[in-house]
Amino acid sequence: MIRILVAATLLYLAAAVAIAAYGAPPEGSDPDSATARWFRSLIIPGTEQTPCCGWSDGRAVEYRVAGDHYEALVGRQFPDGPEVPTWIAVPAGRVLTRTDNPTGRAGLFWRPGTGVLCFVLPAQV
Repeated sequence: MIRILVAATLLYLAAAVAIAAYGAPPEGSDPDSATARWFRSLIIPGTEQTPCCGWSDGRAVEYRVAGDHYEALVGRQFPDGPEVPTWIAVPAGRVLTRTDNPTGRAGLFWRPGTGVLCFVLPAQV
């Protein structure tokens, strides 16, 4: 019984640490910076004013063109295994047509189980 309790406690602590790390904004983030305002201005295509979500859902990604769509490289966590880099398709209706990306990288707002919320290309020069 004690082994089960210890195992459950360790599992709970590991999940809490993973959730806290996953949902934290980048270190040194200033919520009033121009970049933060830009992130807050991103709206899910096809919605009235639904934001692409906070920094916890967004990440800089490598991307590629695959046929008639984009793909983004994300880390996926599989049960009982390590995080594995995986290419996921970006639905055409989730690509933002903005050209003012100040990060210099492609950005993906994505949640496992929900899918792609928004995708923005790096600024075009």
